[in-house]
Amino acid sequence: METTIEMSRMYETLLAAPGMNQSVKISLTISRKTALLLSQLIENGIVQKDKPDQPGIIAALPKECFQEIEVISMELLRKADMTELNEKLQEIAQS
Repeated sequence: METTIEMSRMYETLLAAPGMNQSVKISLTISRKTALLLSQLIENGIVQKDKPDQPGIIAALPKECFQEIEVISMELLRKADMTELNEKLQEIAQS
């Protein structure tokens, strides 16, 4: 338990370092399959944030970061033209 608290404090310190809020332009060329997979991984991480005793950086992130990351996930799907497919996959998974 103490190690978890220490790790959380370390991540909070890293996230508060100067320059961490500066925008960075990243140009990626990835396959649609990778875009869909990355979007799913992001969404799974966002779902996991509400679970108690979340280890690592997820526990230290403020809620605004999750909103920004969710927008990035949606942008990945939009640019890969996979939004509709992702919605249908989510419908199937919920059935």
